Amino acid sequence: MDAAIFTPVAKTIAGARWRVLVEMYEFGRPDLEAALIAARARGAEVRLVLDPTVADTVSTGRRLLAAAVPVRFYPVDDRLGQIDHVKLLVGDGRAVLGGMNWGLHSDRNHDYALWLAQPAELQRLAAVFEQDWALAGGLPRPLPIENGSIAQTAPGSEIRRLLGGRLGEARARIEAEVFDLTDPDLLLLLETAAWRGVRVRVLLDPGQDVNRPAFAQLRRAGPEVRWYRPPPGAKLHAKAVLADARLLLGSANWSRHGLDVNHELDVETDDRAAIAAYGARFDSDWEAAA
Repeated sequence: MDAAIFTPVAKTIAGARWRVLVEMYEFGRPDLEAALIAARARGAEVRLVLDPTVADTVSTGRRLLAAAVPVRFYPVDDRLGQIDHVKLLVGDGRAVLGGMNWGLHSDRNHDYALWLAQPAELQRLAAVFEQDWALAGGLPRPLPIENGSIAQTAPGSEIRRLLGGRLGEARARIEAEVFDLTDPDLLLLLETAAWRGVRVRVLLDPGQDVNRPAFAQLRRAGPEVRWYRPPPGAKLHAKAVLADARLLLGSANWSRHGLDVNHELDVETDDRAAIAAYGARFDSDWEAAA
C-alpha cells in the first residue's frame, strides 16, 4: 500500500538476474531509472514500454535509451484521447501490478498493488507485456480474450466484464476506493447491489470534480459514500474493490476511458492476507472519512 509499494518494486528489480519488464504510465523516479540501468549492466534483459503522453516519462525513456536500455513508446490513439495507463513490473519470479505510478511524487498518494508469484499469473503478465512490446514495434498481436484473474482493456473489455461480474454477484459487501467514478453502468451496479441488501461502501477522491455527480447519485440511491481525507499534497489514487471474498485492483479508473478506451491492466485475487490487509485499511480510511 502507498509508498510501501516501492519496496517490492525495488526488490524485484534488484533481485532480477535474467529479466526485468516494465510498462508504465508515469515514470520520473531517478532511483528506479538507475536500478534498471544497473540490472542491464549485470546482464539482465531489461525492456520498457512507456506512455508517450507524459513529459517526465518521455524524458526518462530517452535517458534509458541513451544508456542502451531498450525502450518503446506505446502507440496511443490520439483521436480517442487514449493513454497506456498500465503500471506493471515483471522480474524473474515476481511481478508487481497495481495502480501506483512511478512518478517523482507518486509515493505521496494512497494506492494499492499486489506482489504476484504464481506461474500462471507471471506467464499472463509477461504475455501482455510482449503483446504491447510488439504493438509498440509496429506488429499488432492482440492476445485472445481470457476470463482469468488478469484482465486488460484495449484490446478487449476484460476489466469491464470482470468488474461488472463481481459487483453483480456480490451478496454481502462491496468496499471500494476509487479515484474516478463516472461510468453509469458501474454506478447502476452499485445501486442495484444496495437494493438487494448488499452493504455498499464507496470512498472517492475529493479532488476530482468529476466524482461529484456520482457522490450525489449514490447518496440518493442507497449505497454509503464518503470523501476520502488525503494528507496535504496527496490524493486517493486507488482503483480497488473488495466484493465479498474477491479483491480486484489495478490501473483502470471506473470511467468510460478506463474501461473502454485506455490500455489498462487489473488483477483479481482471493488471497486471504491481501483481502485482510485491504479490509483493514478500508475500515481505517472509512472511519477517518466520517
